Amino acid sequence: MIGIEEEKLNEIPSLIIAETAKKTEALPTVVFFHGFTSAKEHNLPIAFLLAEKGFRVILPDSLHHGSRELGINSVQRMVSFWDIVMNNVKELGLIKEVLEERNLIQEGRIGVAGTSMGGITTSAALTQYPWIKSAAVLMGSPKISSFARTLVDGLKKKGNLPVTEETINQLYQQLEELDLSLQPNKLAQRPVFFWHGVNDPAVPFDHSFSFYQEVRESYENQENIHFVKEENRGHKVSRFATLEAVKWLNEHI
Repeated sequence: MIGIEEEKLNEIPSLIIAETAKKTEALPTVVFFHGFTSAKEHNLPIAFLLAEKGFRVILPDSLHHGSRELGINSVQRMVSFWDIVMNNVKELGLIKEVLEERNLIQEGRIGVAGTSMGGITTSAALTQYPWIKSAAVLMGSPKISSFARTLVDGLKKKGNLPVTEETINQLYQQLEELDLSLQPNKLAQRPVFFWHGVNDPAVPFDHSFSFYQEVRESYENQENIHFVKEENRGHKVSRFATLEAVKWLNEHI
């Protein structure tokens, strides 16, 4: 039987999904990040499918989301988008620390995945954590510096941003350190899966697809980097994409 437990891991509200009979055993592990305005419980379907295959899945709530929303309004949350992504990357390390302390990760087999903002987080995390065995990026962007500039320009057109130009420039500098497209060597031949809808109006399809095309030639085994695109698909993960991501993580972690 698959069980769901709610717990704070290093003070990070999370759901832990695994076979009930093995909840204290070391298991291959996936940390899965949700999208913008979503919450941890919205990704229970993919967590269940992974748990059926023997994984322990951690679903954390991002800052200003789910049980951490705490009354923030939509404008404040939008302005905080990149702070949330950077905080996700930091908290991934904290989550892993707890799992290691409890000896819950089987032989270092841990992967990261996410949708939209969670996919952006996954790409960024690959620049920071060489221990990530495999990743699945669902409609996320590995080109976060250029994406940030696009979003900021869009907000500027709607009115004055409640932050200074100096703060914005500092943000750009911070994001460059997490921008996978600026340091593709950080992939280090690790297995990475991308899925994106061609007609995505929120996160540019070309960001992930052009990056995949650029880095594929650097892989000794090109089967270790894979891109699945869906025609006529917008900013919503399909069941097909979910199943393909589960298959990938099961084969590569």
